[in-house]
Amino acid sequence: MAQADRIAKLMLQGFQRHYQLFCALTDDAGQRFLRGDWQGLQGISRDRISYYDRRVTESVETLRHYLPDEQPDEGLWQAVKVGYTDLLSFHPQAELAESFYNSVFCSLFHRRYYHNQFIFVETTIAGRMPVPVEAEYRSYFPVLDGVPVTLQTIIEDMGFATQFADLRGDVERLRQAFAASGAEQSLQAHQLRIDVLKQPFYRNKAAYVIGRIVTLKHSYPFIVPVLRNDSDGSLYADALLTHPQHMSVIFSFARAYFMVRAQAPSALVRFLQSLMPRKSKADLYAAIGLHKQGKTEFYRELLQHLANSNDQMVAAPGVRGLVMMVFTLPSFPYVFKVIRDRFGSTKEFGRDTVLARYQLVKRHDRVGRMADTIEYSNVALPLARISADLLTELKQAIGDSLEFEGDTVIIRHLYIEKRLTPLNIFLEYADEQETRAIINDYGQALKDMIAANIFPGDMLLKNFGVTRGRRVVFYDYDEVQYLTDMNFRTLPQSKNTEDMLMAADSHSVAPNDIFPQQLITYVFAKAKLKEIFQQLHPELLRADYWQGQQARIRAGEVSDVFPYPKEVRFTRYNPGE
Repeated sequence: MAQADRIAKLMLQGFQRHYQLFCALTDDAGQRFLRGDWQGLQGISRDRISYYDRRVTESVETLRHYLPDEQPDEGLWQAVKVGYTDLLSFHPQAELAESFYNSVFCSLFHRRYYHNQFIFVETTIAGRMPVPVEAEYRSYFPVLDGVPVTLQTIIEDMGFATQFADLRGDVERLRQAFAASGAEQSLQAHQLRIDVLKQPFYRNKAAYVIGRIVTLKHSYPFIVPVLRNDSDGSLYADALLTHPQHMSVIFSFARAYFMVRAQAPSALVRFLQSLMPRKSKADLYAAIGLHKQGKTEFYRELLQHLANSNDQMVAAPGVRGLVMMVFTLPSFPYVFKVIRDRFGSTKEFGRDTVLARYQLVKRHDRVGRMADTIEYSNVALPLARISADLLTELKQAIGDSLEFEGDTVIIRHLYIEKRLTPLNIFLEYADEQETRAIINDYGQALKDMIAANIFPGDMLLKNFGVTRGRRVVFYDYDEVQYLTDMNFRTLPQSKNTEDMLMAADSHSVAPNDIFPQQLITYVFAKAKLKEIFQQLHPELLRADYWQGQQARIRAGEVSDVFPYPKEVRFTRYNPGE
């Protein structure tokens, strides 16, 4: 059918235009890293997030010229899908092209057509021969040249070697670090192979070299962060990361997306999964900036989980939010968040503000302290999987966002996040050592967000969660604002009781006025927690600290926020330290 073939080709042309532009923007990250253009790097990272929707809109507008009716011709679109599938037989980005097709079709037609007859609810490439993982990495054989020369060759192949201030020194530091790692007994040159992904991973102010050491019995994953010395533009290796927890944090759901070119994303993701088997495909596609594919993979994971479980969704544990209705499926490690129809009386903003603030976080560098959100529209959930109590609460809290069709409920707009242990609940059961450690990390989380120009707004403990790796992550964004938009002030000193009583009436307060001295009063109900916080982070209670951070940001400074412990850094070499 000529029309079906034409539409299929137009759809694929739209995808290929998208991916070419996406890769061009990604390639620009490498040049900006070498120049130290940190603000420019942040800018293209933000811009890249909106590229997908723009290309989908362009394809929709193109296709409307060939579609006189708003209702799909079912025979035509079945033929279009068959033709499109055929075009993807050996396409290196086939899974992404399927998702692009879904996005265009769903923008054209009503959701009653959102099933596998017309779109790729199930991928058609699962049964095909996959793109070989080797397409995305190079293998090195130290038996030929020795370990030091091989490590130097790896750096040269990344295109970095000429800008290293002390390449030989860095190679030796890496060799010693490898020798001290779990691969120590296997560092005989003839007993190993080193596999390294061809392209560096760029994010914030670092480039990451990612690979694995392969021996006869084991495989040892590693990540090498490469940093730039702003004083002279030289590069240096900052650490060797081999611990699974360190690698997991690098690819955390609380960090901004990497900028990395992938000719065959499925192969790249499979390689990463071999290094971090606890990360899902959805996690890893999102981590490398292909967040739409991450959404596709996540939705398939959800459908599969629903088909293989029988528990019911319930309200999420913890204090009920005034802006979001939050529920969860106990057997599935995520929460579902829907904006309430009406907010609590203390919330002086509306739905549009909440949408904008969640989008702000999506486009911002989350520095490992703000959970990523997956945003969906018109999500169908089986009524049988929603408990009676939850259904009653949903109708009361978010009735305007619900639509019922037979045995399903349609939620018009929702966010999905990783389920964390709310910080206030964690502290109820923590021992003294755990309490001190987690309060310290809560303060560090605030400092990391401040450094990234984020003011969390509501800093109550219930708005933070604790990850499996005992890191504190913020997840409630309805009051998030840029730090530079706030006005940090010091409370006036009361000389006597009369002054103290008059202060509330005589001291004017504007909407964005913040008094850091009040932080522990509002956040910590228990005196012991207040005492620990004051000991560990006293500067957070001073207005001048917050003002100083604002001044650095306004001056164009982009702070270093390291996603790995300072103990693993090659501190004896770091220039300028």
